[in-house]
Amino acid sequence: MVELSQIPSWTISLLFILPLLGLYLFNTIFPTKKPIPSRPASPYLPKSYPVVGSVLAILEHLDDLSDWITTILNTSPSLTFTLFQPFGRRQIFTANPANVEHMLKTKFPIYQKGGFFRSIFEDLLGRGIFIVDDSEWKSQRQIASHEFNTKSLRKFIEDVVDTELNNRLIPVLSDAARNGTVLDLQDILQRFGLDNISQIAFGYDPECLAPSLPEVRFSIAFDQAELSIAQRFKTFTPIQWKIKRYLNVGSEKRFKEANTVVREFARIIVRDKQKDLDTLSDRETDLLSRFLKSGHQDEDFLIDIVISFILAGRDTTSSALTWFFWLLSKNPEVEKNIVSEITKMKDGEKIDSSVFDDVKHMSYIHASLSESMRLHPPVEFDSKQVIADDTLPDGTEVKKGTIVTYVPYAMGRSERLWGEDWAEFKPERWLEREQDDGEWRYVPRDPYTYTVFQAGPRICLGKDMAYLQMKRIVAGILTQFKVVPAVAEGFRPVSIRGTTAKMKGGFPVRLEQRIHSNII
Repeated sequence: MVELSQIPSWTISLLFILPLLGLYLFNTIFPTKKPIPSRPASPYLPKSYPVVGSVLAILEHLDDLSDWITTILNTSPSLTFTLFQPFGRRQIFTANPANVEHMLKTKFPIYQKGGFFRSIFEDLLGRGIFIVDDSEWKSQRQIASHEFNTKSLRKFIEDVVDTELNNRLIPVLSDAARNGTVLDLQDILQRFGLDNISQIAFGYDPECLAPSLPEVRFSIAFDQAELSIAQRFKTFTPIQWKIKRYLNVGSEKRFKEANTVVREFARIIVRDKQKDLDTLSDRETDLLSRFLKSGHQDEDFLIDIVISFILAGRDTTSSALTWFFWLLSKNPEVEKNIVSEITKMKDGEKIDSSVFDDVKHMSYIHASLSESMRLHPPVEFDSKQVIADDTLPDGTEVKKGTIVTYVPYAMGRSERLWGEDWAEFKPERWLEREQDDGEWRYVPRDPYTYTVFQAGPRICLGKDMAYLQMKRIVAGILTQFKVVPAVAEGFRPVSIRGTTAKMKGGFPVRLEQRIHSNII
């Protein structure tokens, strides 16, 4: 007798695909109804049929989903459309800033993470801040917010980031430049990010960026867990991945194995902190300590907190910087302007100037990072589940339980939002000249048009921290090196759609030492 766990995962998928395909063919050959109309219309909107919805079109575009959704949105009259999924489920996609503001601010209480999103992520993130609502979310956000004040940001840049940069990252890059070694920059940046967030948030140093670049078992497992979570979004119905989880096969088996490693790593951090808690002074308080001192003693909950903030601190900034250095390699004039800004700042540096103050005033780098994230946001889609019937500002009807997704990737590529030159990597679109001295001044955009950091009550707590960290890394690297992609002519990177938009296959680069290296 065959064990259930030995059943191939593709067999389970076929159990769902074949009935849907049969229904689709039946509806095509013997149509009893006209295709369900969708509003608003786009010439690229897929046809929808009873029971199966637009499942075949969805399957066809699983590998280029972001670009497909973007094309439909940007050719829809109100930058919004409804996608019909199997069994009558509907999902609304929007790139309309008015709709986004409505969701994230005006009607914030009824647009929640919700049960659908939570069921997919709960095995990984538990009851962490990114998948809870109402009082649970408010309580966690209030505790975490204390770690993002100016004092904490200064400590983060000067004590953690600068030390990691000078003692670990730069030596690794210098060795690679000297030996002509090809490095996966995405991997290096993820190592940097994990070291950073672990030290500032938990007081723990995993030493991922040690000179030997040791294999990081946690990172390998975390990447696998994220890929398995992404597979859940690709199923026709939640029942499909839940059966695979129950049978412990395919992507769900890989997730279970990876998640065990992830949670054990977080458990070590929590237990180490619990041992040291009584000896820490108030000045040594970090994020994890704050949760412990606030009365949270449940170990599983604290593990959820650790994993949630690792996801935020390791993956988002490394994703943003990976795509940034790719774009920079294709836009040498922008790189020249960045190096010029760093040189000018160091030449005019005051004796008592701090690294924190220098980084804070790097307007051109700030604009360049914003422009890069416009085109390649770390999180390409963000979904909410509505808990009451509603109508969006553009007139789209939203029924209770519907998933409404705003798409930062599509919004950053909209001609209606960014003009005819939207496809250009142009940091100047974020800058204005000061009238008195002619220096660049950074001008932020409406947060409901530029949604990279969310907006409204759930706006990213770590936004300022992320910018400061990325600016310091960019300045530190470009001061000493030119980053050259080690790829074939005509190479075009693609993203893996998971919890964050990573570059498929990594980002192989060579480092070339600059002739002048006396900056910073």
